[in-house]
Amino acid sequence: MKIEIWSDIMCPFCYIGKRRLESALQTLGIQNEVEISWKSFLLNPDIKTDPSKNSLDYLAEAKGWPMEQVTQVTEHVTGIAAAEGLEYHLENTKVANAIDAHRIIQLAKRHRLGNEMEERLFQGYFTEGLNIADHDVLVNLAGEVGIERETARTCLVEQAFTEAINQDIRESRQLGVRGVPFFVFNRQYAISGAQPKELFMETLEKCRKEIVKG
Repeated sequence: MKIEIWSDIMCPFCYIGKRRLESALQTLGIQNEVEISWKSFLLNPDIKTDPSKNSLDYLAEAKGWPMEQVTQVTEHVTGIAAAEGLEYHLENTKVANAIDAHRIIQLAKRHRLGNEMEERLFQGYFTEGLNIADHDVLVNLAGEVGIERETARTCLVEQAFTEAINQDIRESRQLGVRGVPFFVFNRQYAISGAQPKELFMETLEKCRKEIVKG
C-alpha cells in the first residue's frame, strides 16, 4: 500500500496528522505493509526567514489578531499535539522559509530516509525551536538520520531538487489540495487534514480490502 503525504514542516497539524496515521498503522499492525512518500508543499513560499520572530508573532501579523487570541489558538494546538504525545513549544519556533528543508527531505527520499527526515525536522522545529532555514542546522539534522553531511551541504549550496519540489506542488494542485496535511492512499482515497485516528484506520482497511480483491 502506498501513502503519499503532502505537508509543510511549519504546519503544526502535519506533525499531528503524521502521529495519528502512525498510531492507526500500529493499531492495525500493518506498519511494514505500507510505503510512505512525503511530498513537498509550501504554505507560504514567500515568507522571509526571521529567527527573531516566532509562530505567535507571525500569526499576529499575518492574521491581524491580538496576541491574546493568538495565545489561545496556539495553546489549543499545543494541547491537541500533547494528546498525540508531541511536545510543542510554539513560542520558541523560528519564522523561516522552508524551501531548503524541503530540499533536504527530497534528498532523504533518495536515500530511503524520507520518513526519518520528516520526523527529525518536525521535532527540530516544533519541540527544539531550531531554525529550519539555517544550512548548518539542516546539515546536522540530515547527518543524524544517516545522510552524509557533505552531501546534504552540497544539496543546499546547489539548490538541488527545485524541480522535484515544484512537481510535488503542481501535482497537489491537480489533485485539488487546498491545505495540508493531505494524505492519498493508493491513489484511491484521500484524507484532508489531521483527522481522527479512526478515520485513518477506516481508510486503511478499505485499501486493504481493495488490494485483496485485486
